[in-house]
Amino acid sequence: MRTRTSFDVGANQLGGHAVVLSPSGGMWPLEFDEGAVMAGEAEEHVKEAAKVLSRYCDLIGIRAFPKFEDWEEDRKDRILNAFVEHADVPVINMETITHPCQEMAMTMALQEQLGKLDGKKFVLTWAYHPKPLNTAVANSALVIAAKFGMDVTLLCPNEEFVLDDRYLDIARSDTNSNGRSITITHDIDAAYRGADVVYAKSWGALPYFGNWEAEKPIRDQYRHFIVDEEKMALTNDALVSHCLPMRRNVIMTDAVFDAQTCFAYDEAENRLHTQKAIMSALVGDG
Repeated sequence: MRTRTSFDVGANQLGGHAVVLSPSGGMWPLEFDEGAVMAGEAEEHVKEAAKVLSRYCDLIGIRAFPKFEDWEEDRKDRILNAFVEHADVPVINMETITHPCQEMAMTMALQEQLGKLDGKKFVLTWAYHPKPLNTAVANSALVIAAKFGMDVTLLCPNEEFVLDDRYLDIARSDTNSNGRSITITHDIDAAYRGADVVYAKSWGALPYFGNWEAEKPIRDQYRHFIVDEEKMALTNDALVSHCLPMRRNVIMTDAVFDAQTCFAYDEAENRLHTQKAIMSALVGDG
């Protein structure tokens, strides 16, 4: 809906052309292990795929979701990093275990509404979802909010839903450099109180990564983390958003999402603009 369309339309508007390849059709299954004896399902090694695509294309965009089996393996981001290693053209992360393009679009939308972001209270809140989702958007939102000088609050149900230390450490470093703070809390009222921005996203608990049956009964206890009018009333007339797609009245109520303070559509539009800037900068004009 957004990632493929915005990149495709953006490339076209820049005078380029997008070619879409998918494991479900249009490309061979790839092997990523170095020195692999390729006697299994994979027909082609990533080395060849990256080199051939580099001969055809000026940019390669990679979108590769975690397998949700082993976080220690998924956090290596092997598919993205393999293309980066073997490609001879720039590689864009279209979403793997981070989603930088999404959060650039979010930040652009915030700047359009608030101007300078330094010192604003940014609340990244976990929200209930009936499935365990990728942590990519949350990881990138946390990092970019800290980078732009906001005071960051991470709100989640309990310690099991805290994000990976890799991204927390980056955020802590940037908040320290900017003279700001990062707070992890499980107190809903304290998190929302005085917020300037509320950004909602669901993600899976890392200790239960790959073990959905164990996480589900825990997750189901926290349906009250929905972003609703009562919580938003505690804020500083905060702006609110979600990366989309979003389950209405599960993650956020209709009243909140359809209010003037919700900038989700601006954020979605800005995917087009920020990605055009990225592609233009990477290709260059000589």
